Amino acid sequence: MDHSLVQLQSRFDALAHRAPDGGGEFWFARDLQEPLGYARWENFLTAIERAITSCETMGCDPADHFRDVTKMVRLGSGAERPVDDFMLNRFACYLIAQNGDPRKPPIAFAQAYFASQTRKQELIEDRMRLQARMDARDRLREAEKLLSQNIAERGVDNEGFGRIRSKGDHALFGGHTTQAMKDRYGIVKSRPLADFLPTLTIAAKNLATEMTNHNTGQTDLQGEQAITAEHVQNNQSVRGMLGQRGIRPESLPAEEDIRRLERRVKSEEKKLARQTPPLPGDDAET
Repeated sequence: MDHSLVQLQSRFDALAHRAPDGGGEFWFARDLQEPLGYARWENFLTAIERAITSCETMGCDPADHFRDVTKMVRLGSGAERPVDDFMLNRFACYLIAQNGDPRKPPIAFAQAYFASQTRKQELIEDRMRLQARMDARDRLREAEKLLSQNIAERGVDNEGFGRIRSKGDHALFGGHTTQAMKDRYGIVKSRPLADFLPTLTIAAKNLATEMTNHNTGQTDLQGEQAITAEHVQNNQSVRGMLGQRGIRPESLPAEEDIRRLERRVKSEEKKLARQTPPLPGDDAET
């Protein structure tokens, strides 16, 4: 684990409290606000409220995981005033991290840190790599959805979108077609190639797609031919950038099916909810 992650782990460890009766750990939201990258309490409160909604959607009782509390804080004058806060168990902290921006290192770390009942460094790092791949795949889905919408407004149907995306793959993978890459990886025809690509290649496809989206709108490209040329050029540019660092996308090994990973994560979330002890009684709120 690199030094920055070691520091984050030490910090989150130091913020943990344990119930007087030896029960489960808990954290206070205001203690976590700054380490999770939130400058304003109002913005962090929005993430907490989304996490509570997620908890309810999963069929869990938020009262077991989130508790409104009031704390006294000392002002510069020496006086004290009450502030609203939340007591959070591990599952609540995990849900809050899930509602943050995973591109921020503290959020990505927190997602992994609170996802497990243990704090073994290798498990945290493995979980961060898994989450990074899933997040990259989500961003690519969104970029491709936007591209599909953009080109539909410019006279290109779904079949044309498929051809544009395929020719982009052909450029990114050095002349290998989408089907050729599926054959290389042993992927059935009905499944998307991107579901089996490593994080780096997914990110490369996303960058090229985002560039196509941007330039299609900026220059108001019209029709399949013009948009195809733009998408091919963007994929060639991304391939060239990777090549400068000695990376050939077609040579990178396949990864585990992203759908299987997503199912496993959902299963682990439910397990975490079941195994996380409910919050301790009111006497622990100090």
